[in-house]
Amino acid sequence: MPQQAYAELETNFARIGRIRNALGILGWDKDVMMPPGAADSRAESIATLSVLCHDMMSAPIMGDLLAQAEVPSGSWQEANLREMRRAHIHATAVPSDLVEAASRATSHCEMAWRTARRDSDFASLLPLLTEVLDRTRDIAAAKGAALGLSPYDALLDQFDPGTRRTDIDPVFAELRRDLPGLIDAALAHQDRQPAPLPMAGTFPVARQEGLGRTVMTALGFDMARGRLDISIHPFCGGAEDDVRITTRYEQDDVLNALMGVVHETGHAVYEQGLPPDWRAQPVGQARGMSLHESQSLLMEMQIARSRPFMDWAAPLLRRTFDIAEDDPAWGAENIYRTVTRVRPGFIRVDADEVTYPAHILVRYDLETALIDGRMALRDLPEAFNAGIKALLGLTVPNDRLGCLQDIHWPSGSWGYFPTYTMGAILAAQLREAAFRDDPAIPQAIGRGDFAPLLAWLRPRIHAQGSRLSTPDIIRAATCAEPSTRAYRMHLRDRYCGQG
Repeated sequence: MPQQAYAELETNFARIGRIRNALGILGWDKDVMMPPGAADSRAESIATLSVLCHDMMSAPIMGDLLAQAEVPSGSWQEANLREMRRAHIHATAVPSDLVEAASRATSHCEMAWRTARRDSDFASLLPLLTEVLDRTRDIAAAKGAALGLSPYDALLDQFDPGTRRTDIDPVFAELRRDLPGLIDAALAHQDRQPAPLPMAGTFPVARQEGLGRTVMTALGFDMARGRLDISIHPFCGGAEDDVRITTRYEQDDVLNALMGVVHETGHAVYEQGLPPDWRAQPVGQARGMSLHESQSLLMEMQIARSRPFMDWAAPLLRRTFDIAEDDPAWGAENIYRTVTRVRPGFIRVDADEVTYPAHILVRYDLETALIDGRMALRDLPEAFNAGIKALLGLTVPNDRLGCLQDIHWPSGSWGYFPTYTMGAILAAQLREAAFRDDPAIPQAIGRGDFAPLLAWLRPRIHAQGSRLSTPDIIRAATCAEPSTRAYRMHLRDRYCGQG
């Protein structure tokens, strides 16, 4: 019976979803709490559960049920069945032994990356990273054959369903062409303004953490269904109803950790806002990482680095760290000029909005070349440094500030990097539409009231889950085709004085 077959599929996918919840907590613990001596045991546990999920998804009965299932046209179940079939194709393309090998390789490489990054020692990581890349290429080839895609497009499809290099390449070509002039114009405009006053001081981690929790809650994060912790690389993870974010602290720089918290809160609020009625089903998951990054970058770049946000945040910062109310360095205008300062640098996660795309262009070029086999992995440090020199004019002094700074490649997340810039483009379009539809949102932000913004986002983005494609979600939310127009206008207005 078609309806019974669909009901069985829902049950099976719910079970798979619960195992993935367990994997999410194990992965979070590995990066935040796990003692180093448990690395090998944890790698085996994660590999075992990963294979179990894969075997459940690719079992012959799943193919039979998917062939038999029917649901009403236009229903959410129809979208769910579509997403089930997509997930099944991805799973059946890859044999279990390859899933297990890839899981072990990434677990071991992630742990080794921590030491290699600290010691700026790419050579020590090369054998383990080679294993990760080899397994990633195997998976990409297998999925590409099953989906009728190139290997890199198959990897992209894991993170951003439906996105292809043909979507990304024209956008990145436009950025590559315009970025040098934009950076020059932004720096020239900045040079004509007074430099921001230094926000010097010592900021105890405990107080920074308390500040972060206050801001998270204001932005809409439900602390009863999540938590904030510390990790080497900030991230958002966990499970349904247990969304966990991390940041890292420096006692002489409060803004870096705060913006990290805001960024990850954008991810977390999206996860917490997914439709509860579609829980543990494919259609109830976030649509893709470009849309996910749009939510984090909307909160961090579009909102938290805006002048209205600083009207609210400046007094909060002064109270938190016992700073005089009339200290000009801690006034809203000075903090705003500090967080919008354009300064080419080595670290991607610390980059300003104007130079950030350069970091992604370099990584995109390198990972596509590595997946395609056009470049040897041993040449990565030199090629990375050359790319940064070409786009930002900087000479990378060591691998810690170069190709070892990100966890993505050691963790197997090849194909993820372009979603950051694609998400930034969507974030600008969403912010423009939200402010157009509710002109009171900027004033509310200045009071620390983010409910109007969240009320706009919830039905248009979060509650959609994976019911629609990313372009269709953006079209419905903004009444316009996805484009770079709002993003380019935003950068010119904020950083080049053209607004």
